[in-house]
Amino acid sequence: MDRAQKEQQVASLSDIFSEAQVLIVTQNMGLSVSEVTDLRSKMRQAGGKFKVAKNRLVKLALKNTRYDHISDLFSGPTALAYSDDVIAAPKVVSAFAKSNKKLVIVGGAMGETPLDARGINELASLPSLDELRAKILGLINSPATKVAGVLQAPAGQVARVISSYGNT
Repeated sequence: MDRAQKEQQVASLSDIFSEAQVLIVTQNMGLSVSEVTDLRSKMRQAGGKFKVAKNRLVKLALKNTRYDHISDLFSGPTALAYSDDVIAAPKVVSAFAKSNKKLVIVGGAMGETPLDARGINELASLPSLDELRAKILGLINSPATKVAGVLQAPAGQVARVISSYGNT
């Protein structure tokens, strides 16, 4: 890789760091090409990406970004997962790491907040934004449904009384 390609890679990584809402640093000891391809596919489906890059170039790209405090995590065979959705990338990486022991979560960051491996796994256990919206809508709709049932009950009782009176 010549100097121009390295500069282009650093610029590309800088763009990623300026846009991503969450970064996850992993160590990939002996992952096969098919396993990495599988992880990348799952990340794409969830709206994130998984990238392997040279540690030195990543550290250069991290300078003067909101993620520069995690540059110490990049040593050895590392890769990074990132996403605009704070929950999607941690869910995919955490699930993949549980099923494949060759991928180890080292840490990461959510915005300016540094996260260790446990923090990433806790983030992965949170419900997604769509799941939270569905729960809130369910909570909002349930009182209205109960009120409608209570308001309809007296009319139903009157109809049953009249019906039973008519049958006798």
